[in-house]
Amino acid sequence: MYFHFDSRSKRMADTYILIVFHSLQGHTQRVAEIVAEGARSIQSTKVVMKSVDEVDRTDFKDCDALIMGSPVHQRSMSWEMKRFVDLVCEPSWFFDDMVGRVGGVFTTGGGHGDCGAGCELAQLSMLGNLASLGMVLVTLPKTTPGFNAAGMHWGAHVRTGGRQMEPATPQQLDPEALEAAFHHGANIARVAVNLRNVQLMAQGNVVPAQPEREQRTQMQGIIPQGVPR
Repeated sequence: MYFHFDSRSKRMADTYILIVFHSLQGHTQRVAEIVAEGARSIQSTKVVMKSVDEVDRTDFKDCDALIMGSPVHQRSMSWEMKRFVDLVCEPSWFFDDMVGRVGGVFTTGGGHGDCGAGCELAQLSMLGNLASLGMVLVTLPKTTPGFNAAGMHWGAHVRTGGRQMEPATPQQLDPEALEAAFHHGANIARVAVNLRNVQLMAQGNVVPAQPEREQRTQMQGIIPQGVPR
């Protein structure tokens, strides 16, 4: 069974996994819950789920891994998720405070085809944001259980209905696809646990320069949330 919980994570809550999702009808939230279960199955993790309308910059401070989940809207992430990218994530590009941390994505959606039109573009757009932040990206290898139902190479994609676009409730999502989502969360957490407190990336180029960083902090009240790793 993929619904496995390792009770040791309660005793050793060290590695902080932040899952940010946008959900209209509960489908993406349901998948986020399964991704969170997978992340919690790895020893010494603390997993926090937040919707895009409740997360803020301070949630990044001790974050070791950021997982983004969005429904597919018109072949891309939802505008609510894009707003999170532009307003909450952009300062991390400016200050480099997410460099060397771990990132991953997942999507939900209907549409034509087994995966639904546009899910690959949506996942790539979110991964592009994480890459710009200097994060270590965890994708979804085809060895993952459930890959036949939810495999996109980039991350898990769970259909929200049948191939003829007949709707499904969040409780009717494909169990095989949810299994892939579970292991995707576990994979990301496993990488984050092993890379925690490890300085991974070459450092030395500071752009914008420190005076510009201090000016933005003074003018906008936006401050770094940690240091590059």
